[in-house]
Amino acid sequence: MRPKVIIGAAVGAALCLVTLVLVIILPASETTCGAGTPVVPTATAALTEPNCPATGSAAEAGLQDGALRVLRCTVARFGMMDMRGLVADDSYPDHREGRAVEFIVGADQAKGDSIVAFLQENAAAFRVDYVIWKQRTWTPGAASGISWNPMDDRGDAARNHMDRVQVTIKAAAATTTVPVISPSVSLAAMPGAVNEAGRLSGAGRRQYPLAAGTFTISDTFGSRGGAHLGVDMAASAGTPIYAASDGLVVASGPASGFGDWVVIDSLDESGRRYSTVYGHMYDNGIFVRTGDVVTMGQHIADVGSNGESSGAHLHFELVPGGRLTGGHQVDPMAWLSGASLPTATVPNCENGFGTAGGNLASGKVPAELEIWYRRAGSLCPEISASLLAAQGQAESGFQRGLTSPAGAQGLAQFLPSTARSLAPDGQPYVIDADGNGTASTWDDGDAIMGQGRYMCAIAQTVKGWMEQGKVQGDLTSLTIAAYNAGEGAVLASGGMPNQVPGHFSETRPYVARILAAEAGFRSMGSGGRFVPDAAADLGPQIASAGHEWLGTRYAFGGGGTQGPSNGGFDEPGFTAAAVFSASGGTITLPGTAEQQWEIGTEVPLLKAAAGDLVFGNFGPRGPATVGIYLGSGRMLYAEPNGAVTETPLLNGMKARRIGG
Repeated sequence: MRPKVIIGAAVGAALCLVTLVLVIILPASETTCGAGTPVVPTATAALTEPNCPATGSAAEAGLQDGALRVLRCTVARFGMMDMRGLVADDSYPDHREGRAVEFIVGADQAKGDSIVAFLQENAAAFRVDYVIWKQRTWTPGAASGISWNPMDDRGDAARNHMDRVQVTIKAAAATTTVPVISPSVSLAAMPGAVNEAGRLSGAGRRQYPLAAGTFTISDTFGSRGGAHLGVDMAASAGTPIYAASDGLVVASGPASGFGDWVVIDSLDESGRRYSTVYGHMYDNGIFVRTGDVVTMGQHIADVGSNGESSGAHLHFELVPGGRLTGGHQVDPMAWLSGASLPTATVPNCENGFGTAGGNLASGKVPAELEIWYRRAGSLCPEISASLLAAQGQAESGFQRGLTSPAGAQGLAQFLPSTARSLAPDGQPYVIDADGNGTASTWDDGDAIMGQGRYMCAIAQTVKGWMEQGKVQGDLTSLTIAAYNAGEGAVLASGGMPNQVPGHFSETRPYVARILAAEAGFRSMGSGGRFVPDAAADLGPQIASAGHEWLGTRYAFGGGGTQGPSNGGFDEPGFTAAAVFSASGGTITLPGTAEQQWEIGTEVPLLKAAAGDLVFGNFGPRGPATVGIYLGSGRMLYAEPNGAVTETPLLNGMKARRIGG
């Protein structure tokens, strides 16, 4: 039922709707998916936009033309109401720029729904960028076909938009190149990197990540036979590292080869996607976390010499298309000096760019589920999209409609009582993530987002116990175990559940199965580790991949295809990780030295080549030691009670070649 309006407003509405009929068939001003080339609005579109009567509301003051039209036409349709327009507050960038209007409906949820439907129907005519309503955002033309996105809880009904509809209009197209800006320039008046809906917005600003005079270029892009995919900037340890551009932190912390890294996703002034990557910092020298919004020139880290580093320096990369989402590094020097960003072809518009969920490899889960795993994998740094996908495979095999003998339901196999229980944010774990009006364990988005919410809550609980010394072990493994057996089982066991027979027959195999499968869902290189070249020989790449974990500590039972676990590697865990990484995820070695001895072909030690596996300490059941041959009588292996190290071969070792 539509609300009544006064006669004058009704006439205005009629004129407005006639105009809408004329323009609704015109193409919207959207960016071509993946191409990075914006479609410029036509003069015809600009001339035929709706022009409804003035309202006399103070909310009109300072609005840009597009936002002013939305306000006037919405009032013409639904009558006067409380509204908010221009706000001089940097916390609300779209309001500050005059591109946003809020229609405050209070408890009249039906009116809010009607306003949203009106804005959706006429999104092209109004040049709608996004709509916020009921703690969700809607964006026109989402490539996945799923336009509503859940938002984080902002603490109250107004900030969660439970009582108001916000519409933000697209910014005017840029007509000039944005200049290079130094850190000394005031940032207060510059555009933010993320809009009020939590999405990246293009600014195009960039600067060097180290201040002039504090560094020298110690290694160039493409050196080491083309293997060096960044620029090394030598500087004293502790030298401040600045964000090279506005953006969103999508990775922060340990990364193989880098020691620790930071990855920031950004958009240029034309809406093209790119990442900047900062490597070799120490963990106590990083000052941003995954999910943080950063501004160009912000102090994000200090120079270190962590990982595969021969001295204090910053390894800096520029990756059109995104470091976690299928992009490829290019030489950053021209871009730092003001050149345009090279065009990149990326898999699709919903491939996780701008979220930590980018680590999910494309095509590994059913297409309609991919966006949900990416979103759920961006809820907290401890839980990745690839881990949730591996867990989803173990729980349901991605089959809908399943009910377990214990009553667990849907893709994520939630018990109804768990689904309804409250998360730390005060909402049930399973919420109405897909926006269809019902929170259900049977709905794809609700189930997967609920899975992510529950796993994040478990991880925080287990992490707290670990910090208190109540449990020991690998955080990821214990979180998975708690999902299966309950958090109480982890606490009672002081780590991996061991209280009842089912913990050994069900929970532990469940954890092992998910950890083994996770790497198969992960985009290669998304954790900073070795990215293989399918055209190159496998052996040298196994040696290169192994080198990336040099110095990683020994941990009994640690490691495998997922990389380190339990805080490190044992011997077969290390070789399994290197072979899996070097083969692009196509070769999975078993978990013991004896079993790995059965894989591949034995070669005489005198003919062994870099990347062959070498075995020693043979007993009745086979070898007890395994490492990676480097040549010249040396190997890499996870030394018991030590770390991954380079050392001479042991007496009596034998070699096997993997993959031919």
